Amino acid sequence: MQKSNFSEKENHIFFASESVGEGHPDKLCDQISDGILDAALRINPNAKVAMETATKSNLICLLGETSITKDQVDFEQIAREVTKGVGFTSEESGIDGGSCDVIQRIEA
Repeated sequence: MQKSNFSEKENHIFFASESVGEGHPDKLCDQISDGILDAALRINPNAKVAMETATKSNLICLLGETSITKDQVDFEQIAREVTKGVGFTSEESGIDGGSCDVIQRIEA
């Protein structure tokens, strides 16, 4: 069995990071996912949440799984509140948190 390059550098730390500017869709997506996680943890401190969010052209997609049900947390409402809260309030800005489409594929 061939050794990986990682095991040859046992004393090295590998670091990777991503940086995007204010208003970038990745920042919005992270904030929506974090908002859903925070809401789930308020309901159950042991909640499990694996949530991905994507946005494009007045659309938000929520994808993932959670141990919290849709009856306990309104995922769409959280996505809209976060979106409006960071200033995406018109289609001219790329997305209107109040009227955009929200697609949910969340297994609970």
